[in-house]
Amino acid sequence: MFAETFHLAQVAQAPLGISPLFWLIIGASFLASMLISGMLKRRFSEYSQIPLSLTGAQVAELMLRQNGINDVKVISVPGQLTDHYDPVKKTVNLSEPVYHVNSVAAAAVAAHECGHALQHQQAYSWLTMRSKMVPAVQFSSKMLNYLMIAGLLGVGLMQNTTVLWLWVGLFAVTTLFSFVTLPVEFDASKRAMVWLERSGLAASMEHEKAKNALFWAAMTYVAAAVGSLAQLLYFLMMALNRR
Repeated sequence: MFAETFHLAQVAQAPLGISPLFWLIIGASFLASMLISGMLKRRFSEYSQIPLSLTGAQVAELMLRQNGINDVKVISVPGQLTDHYDPVKKTVNLSEPVYHVNSVAAAAVAAHECGHALQHQQAYSWLTMRSKMVPAVQFSSKMLNYLMIAGLLGVGLMQNTTVLWLWVGLFAVTTLFSFVTLPVEFDASKRAMVWLERSGLAASMEHEKAKNALFWAAMTYVAAAVGSLAQLLYFLMMALNRR
């Protein structure tokens, strides 16, 4: 939920020759992600039943207009929880259950994505840094996949210290990206709540419920970042032990 144009899911990249500790880290990270994702979906489903006078699309258009943003379009995209802001095309992309629905959940999601548009308009430093990191993260993710495939083919990458350090370096880039994403997401939610309160919508949409929905959405990014860091530390310790 609240994915942007370039949002990397932190999927375990598992080379051959790793210890049971790695799988323990992966298992714990996966369990935490599942629990948070489950809570998010339950909250979204619950708050989708609470009606509001405006649809998600109308909330987004109103928020953009009141903040002087006239060059960003609000469009509908297929799927569920596929909402994101595209800084290149300048579009707030809302999933169908958000775009067409008038509920607390839809309003919270729409306002959050418009929060990213505000960040873009005001050149928010963390968003700028995140955008500049995208090419490096794309390259690192691609290289990690190649190394993983080579490992699965029996090349034995984890027995090669140089390649192991390369793995650590590449993984560090994706981990850093996941942590840079955190302030971007939390700030977007903060901007959303500020506007919802200022516009008066927060009162009619039950303030605490909207705030809670935004909180659990942001926690999905926290779980991804912590899981990525745990994996990075594991491979770093492995590389240091080879010295």
